[in-house]
Amino acid sequence: MTDPTRVPVVIGVGDLRSGRAGAPADPREPLDLIHEATLAAIADTGADLATRIDTIHAIKTASWDYDDLPGLLAERLGAAPRRTSTSPIGGHWPAALLDRIGHDIAAGTSTVALLVGGEAQASVTNSYKAGTDPATLGWTTAPGGPTPIGSEDLGSPAMQRAGMIVPTRVYPLFENRLSHDLGHSREKSLDWSATLYAAFSEFAAENPASWSPERRTADDIRTIAGKNRLVTDPYPLMVNAMPFVDQAAAVVVTSLAVARELGVPDDHLLYVWGGAGATEPSDVLARGDFGRSAALDDALRRTLTATDLRPGDFDIIDAYSCFPVVPKLLVEQLGLPRDTVPSVTGGHSFFGGPLNSYTLHSVVSVAGRLRRDGELALVHGNGGYLTYQHVVVLGCAPHTDGYVGDPEHVLLEPSAPEAATDYSGEVQIVTATAEFGRDGNPSVGFLVGLTPDGRRISGRTDATGAAVLAAGADIVGETVHVTDNGGHLTVTRIEHLSPEEPRS
Repeated sequence: MTDPTRVPVVIGVGDLRSGRAGAPADPREPLDLIHEATLAAIADTGADLATRIDTIHAIKTASWDYDDLPGLLAERLGAAPRRTSTSPIGGHWPAALLDRIGHDIAAGTSTVALLVGGEAQASVTNSYKAGTDPATLGWTTAPGGPTPIGSEDLGSPAMQRAGMIVPTRVYPLFENRLSHDLGHSREKSLDWSATLYAAFSEFAAENPASWSPERRTADDIRTIAGKNRLVTDPYPLMVNAMPFVDQAAAVVVTSLAVARELGVPDDHLLYVWGGAGATEPSDVLARGDFGRSAALDDALRRTLTATDLRPGDFDIIDAYSCFPVVPKLLVEQLGLPRDTVPSVTGGHSFFGGPLNSYTLHSVVSVAGRLRRDGELALVHGNGGYLTYQHVVVLGCAPHTDGYVGDPEHVLLEPSAPEAATDYSGEVQIVTATAEFGRDGNPSVGFLVGLTPDGRRISGRTDATGAAVLAAGADIVGETVHVTDNGGHLTVTRIEHLSPEEPRS
């Protein structure tokens, strides 16, 4: 039997929201929210263990910047951790750091660890709109202010040349290629997204930490009307992540031996079996396949192999869901039925999208579900533009070998064809999308294509080209004429004459 001092278990979880959609609360900084969530997680353990915490890992806050968030939290808790860290930006970090904590406990380098995260983007946004700097409200100013975002965070030089620099422009490119590969039309793609997110809203409606706990129907989600405008084809606003939230979460992890010493009941424990992660090139144009995530394939394969599990063994699967393509890819790459609902949290659109911390809320929700019903869960985190993938397995019973994960990310090599710039000629569309203005009309188009000699072209169009590319998945695979001028594309559909029509 595995040494109980080396078996990692989750013994406490807590999360919260401050205010909700349409009913904001008084502004609170992320540190305050995280402290409250931490106290809830410690209370959930049923033990007074703050002074025994030897490790604090914090997920990077984007809404407000801190020089030393773990240190500030430790001071409030009266803890004296030997090891602290704050992650970089990325939604995969909660899963990756939970996996790292499991590894460290199994290695004997940590005994009681705290994993925390939170955002106050609603408070920050509302304060600045009212003409108030949150620093004047007594918020921490070390350094304070929203976390700076550099140009390199937006995308590679090639992506910036093509205008593919924000998630709302990039994720639809993956969606439309996936739809094409599955043989789905634009409408069928939207139907799946709407059905999936309606199911997510059911979980969000039951989650006390949800930002928008209102049930939505598939018709509500797919119908483009009113505030539910089309943002970028094929995504209406309701399937885009909602980052303007005030939410926080915390998880306490220790060894089985310490849990028993503290008197934590067996039916309260969740065993960290472990997981795996992988990283693709941060430049999406350096990747070969827009219809599949090689990093997700790698992370899933290694996790399933290490745990000796099959996809059908999981009672719960909780996917990252900043855009529908992410949970769709998880379902597809696990080989599960397409009516699978991979969430018990509620999804980024309705539970809320607290930037890098969402998956920490997933762990809280999964813990609650497993304690009531189920045996095994797979928690998934995604970062960047499908760049970073990490999955971790939690169970109500230990794996026979204890912790079996691998927290180190595998780095995948670029696999894209050679790039063609300032090209003019025929191009087969690999993927495409169009961004829509608030007037409801396509304003900018984005295209990735292949020249006849196999090189890749990418760029953005004006409104005329956007009107062509707004067909989304329905135009993928077609051949068009493209002229590239520094990343600005002119796109013209090629009229194919029937055999009976005379050629001029």
